Amino acid sequence: MTMFDKITEEIAHFIGVFHVSVEDARFREAYQQFSFNPVPSGLEPLPAIGPHFAAPYQLLGYDPGFDYRSPRPEPWHAYARPVKFQDTHHPNNIDGNNPGSTWYDWPRYEAARLHWTAKFTPPELEPPGSVANYINQIVTLSDDDYFSVGGPNLAFSPDAIDNSGLIASAEAALSHSPISDLERPGTGDEIITLIKASILQIETAQSVSSPVVQAFMAEETIEGVYVNGELVTEAPRLEDYHSFGGEPSEKDVSSNTWTMDNGTVAIKASVELQSGGNTLVNEALIKNFWSGGTVTAVVGDHVALNVIVQNNALWDTDAITSSMGIATNAHANELFNIATFQHLDVSKSSDADPTDFDHYPKYWSITEIKGDLMIVNWLEQFTFMSDNDIGILSSSGVTTSVVSGNNIGVNHVSIFELGFSYDLIIVGGSVYDANYILQTNVLFDNDVVGATAGFHTPEKGEISSSANLLWNQAHITNLGSPDRFDALPQHYLDAANGLAGGGTDIPDDVRSDEAFTGLQGLSVLYIQGDLLNLQYIRQTNILGDSDQIALAKDAVAINPNSEWSVTTGANALVNSAAIADLDSLGKTYVGGGQYSLETLYQAEMISQHPEFGGPHPDALVNEAVLFLDDSMLDATDTAHMPYAADHDVNPDDGVNSVLGH
Repeated sequence: MTMFDKITEEIAHFIGVFHVSVEDARFREAYQQFSFNPVPSGLEPLPAIGPHFAAPYQLLGYDPGFDYRSPRPEPWHAYARPVKFQDTHHPNNIDGNNPGSTWYDWPRYEAARLHWTAKFTPPELEPPGSVANYINQIVTLSDDDYFSVGGPNLAFSPDAIDNSGLIASAEAALSHSPISDLERPGTGDEIITLIKASILQIETAQSVSSPVVQAFMAEETIEGVYVNGELVTEAPRLEDYHSFGGEPSEKDVSSNTWTMDNGTVAIKASVELQSGGNTLVNEALIKNFWSGGTVTAVVGDHVALNVIVQNNALWDTDAITSSMGIATNAHANELFNIATFQHLDVSKSSDADPTDFDHYPKYWSITEIKGDLMIVNWLEQFTFMSDNDIGILSSSGVTTSVVSGNNIGVNHVSIFELGFSYDLIIVGGSVYDANYILQTNVLFDNDVVGATAGFHTPEKGEISSSANLLWNQAHITNLGSPDRFDALPQHYLDAANGLAGGGTDIPDDVRSDEAFTGLQGLSVLYIQGDLLNLQYIRQTNILGDSDQIALAKDAVAINPNSEWSVTTGANALVNSAAIADLDSLGKTYVGGGQYSLETLYQAEMISQHPEFGGPHPDALVNEAVLFLDDSMLDATDTAHMPYAADHDVNPDDGVNSVLGH
């Protein structure tokens, strides 16, 4: 029976499909006939009727209709007891001494002359931990090149520059700082010792003024921008004095090396040397917002120190030949010490009535730190570069470009610390808050550019041996008014003593401080020990760029019309540092001594005496030149080659880049 029904269903299916196919064929035939009927002419176009739309109701956002309220903390207990009607500030009745616990004193209802309180113990609050970063960045580079370009048939073998003089001069420049080298601290006691030692050094330091050293020192509350010891309205911008652009494109270089004249290509006869152009950069940024309070109560001492020390030291006594057709390009060196001190008052004034206790917090939370809270960032950036080149140049009728400098060394670090904000911070010990920025640039750029006998250029030569930039820029911003300090009131001392004894009560007089107006609850951080905040940045650039260059005529293809361009300076030493430090969001009460010191030291050391005794540069070059005969030019005779394997003029680097077209 089941099989018969299934077969019957399949037959019916087939018959139905057959009928549908037939009907489709009929419709298709009728459609073909209908589609060829011509459209009657003379019909009027249908009228264009636009849609009528109206929205008289304004659409509202989606509202799911759920009314959620967080449940009250559990477990909780309530009790009542009779009190006097005028007793409106009964102490909070709580017990326990769990550090990191939160205790709430709920509002009291006194209409029925009953004092209702509720008490609960929420999960333990995590206190802010100490943070310490010790970063040491060092860049060292030795790029002492030896090169011989063209066909002068000469060997130039002067004594190599010894960097011991550079190091000794750098030590002399650093010795003029009012703060000697500070040892890196590792403990809280070492931090306190370091801050006290530096204060003693600053107080005993004396300003140094001589024909070589020009110093400026200020020891008071400093505000504004100082440039080379003078207060200015706006700090200069680095981009106005130095460009960090890339190398010129190949198209720009090639367009200057040849010209088209009557269908022939003429090669430009020129010699270009860039043995300077080095760039040393130290850059550091610290933003410390790890902890801050609207009110800070310190039982012990409060010591604040902001120090900026900047020193630029330059030795640039060159011996330059007068054989060039035009005078030496005398672009002066530029030295900048730029320091900015800024204090931002972020406190909020209150217009509340001191007798209106309904606007003050009625419950509080306490977070306790057992021990010291340390916020330390210690950054040291050091760059040392040696670029003492020795070379001899001659023109062979082509475009010659020698680049033995243009080195770049960069140190960069950026730290941003965002932590916790409290309404009240109570420090059971003392506060030591210190910011240091120490910057030093030392440059040796004592060049010798001389010419051999018979060398001359017909007013197409240019030598630039200076145009160096030494740049120190520092910025310290303190969040907190310098006038925020006041003596510690007795009720704050009572609160600190109570917390030190294991209590968890915040007196009414503390909660009724006008700084807490409008707060429902009071967040409190209690530091059992000291609050140590140390931000330290030290930046040092040392560059030796004393080049010895000999200019000679080509022994075979003499080209007196060649264009010459010799650059041995144009170095840039840049230190840039900024510290943004959160001190306080409002008032600071101090129970012990309060000491604040801000120091700005800016100095320049410029050498006025030639390092070579003042001889004529051409005489120096000719004394160091060794004339060669034809037999000494044999490439297989390495014992007599000017730059043989045993040549000890400069074993570090043959040549950085030599391009000939």
